[in-house]
Amino acid sequence: MIVWIWLSITLLLCFLSLWIILPAPIFSLLPLSVGTPEVSPWLLCFSSISAVLSVYLTYFKKLPAPYWLDRWAIAFSVLSLVLSSLPLLQLPAAHQMAQTTFRRTLGEHFTQPIPVTVQQRWRSQIFHPIDAFQGIAIPKTRDRRHIPFAQYGETVLKLNLYLPAQPGSYPGIVLIYGGAWQRGKPDQVETLSRYLAAQGYAVWAIDYRHAPQSRFPTQLADIQTALRYLQAHATEGETDITRVAIVGQSAGGHLALLTAYQPTPFPLRSVTAYYSPVDLKAGYYDLPTPDPIDSRAVLTSFIGGDPVAFPHQYEQASPYHFADRPQIPTLLIYGGKDRIVESRFGRHLANQLQTHGTPTVFLEIPWADHAFDAVFNGISHQLTLYHLERFLAWSLYQ
Repeated sequence: MIVWIWLSITLLLCFLSLWIILPAPIFSLLPLSVGTPEVSPWLLCFSSISAVLSVYLTYFKKLPAPYWLDRWAIAFSVLSLVLSSLPLLQLPAAHQMAQTTFRRTLGEHFTQPIPVTVQQRWRSQIFHPIDAFQGIAIPKTRDRRHIPFAQYGETVLKLNLYLPAQPGSYPGIVLIYGGAWQRGKPDQVETLSRYLAAQGYAVWAIDYRHAPQSRFPTQLADIQTALRYLQAHATEGETDITRVAIVGQSAGGHLALLTAYQPTPFPLRSVTAYYSPVDLKAGYYDLPTPDPIDSRAVLTSFIGGDPVAFPHQYEQASPYHFADRPQIPTLLIYGGKDRIVESRFGRHLANQLQTHGTPTVFLEIPWADHAFDAVFNGISHQLTLYHLERFLAWSLYQ
């Protein structure tokens, strides 16, 4: 009986560990594909215990059980042990590649002009096991939630403002949530907002109207309205309007890029996009395999139809279209396992931007899936935060 229970446990660990390398074929399995790589240190610990106990039960305890049953328990344990170690094994190479790109793009000593007081708040390691198991501690911040900044009929758009603990004047970050342009709210990026505020930034997490009720370019107009609100309330929002960056996730990253690459009420210093669509026409025709969210349906909902019916809208809604001229410094972050927005599209944008003189850093995390930062203290987001901190500080303090 004990062996059968243990076989079930090892089989469960093996099943979970497989999602470290497998992309989700359907939307309902996406949490497994996204989450398991991020909690791989936990799986590695459990798999190590499982492997040791499996060997012990087989060769030392010698419980009565069929010969093949013991061997399968050991096999499942070893396989889960190998799979769960992959992200940690790939981590040094991913970090080294990012370091090389940063130095080549921003300069060998790009961090030197940044104040020491800012650098002291940075993460000192690309991965901290204690953070992985206990969570990332975030110092106290001053939060002002649900501030109305625009109204369209009965629809009221609101933003959240997150400030460091002490009053002052701080560089600003405009943060835009994702959700396939169809759902979401500023509250869903609160952890990142508070983390960045604790780093010494005034973080404005903004809202926008959703498709299909509101189609492109409504969302861009909403972001411009939010920027004008920020400009008008910069003093009370303790924000230095001359030092503002824009950051977005997924659909929010797409909107951040589009906003940054076109005229804004005041100049932005940099743009950061997490796993964002960049070429909507290519995304419509060159579908990922598997395609867990039905990409064509999402794009049709956002634009109003296909590229044949709306060619101009697909072009104007693609950041890639604006990459043939110098733009503000750009950080692009993608997961190598992502089958919602494949990293190759981000790489194409990075190459185009670099060719035309835009300082661009492309960070690819081989094991990560779309929305990997949903596990805020996961291995992928720890690596991301390490480099994001340095990029934002470089762009806002140079």
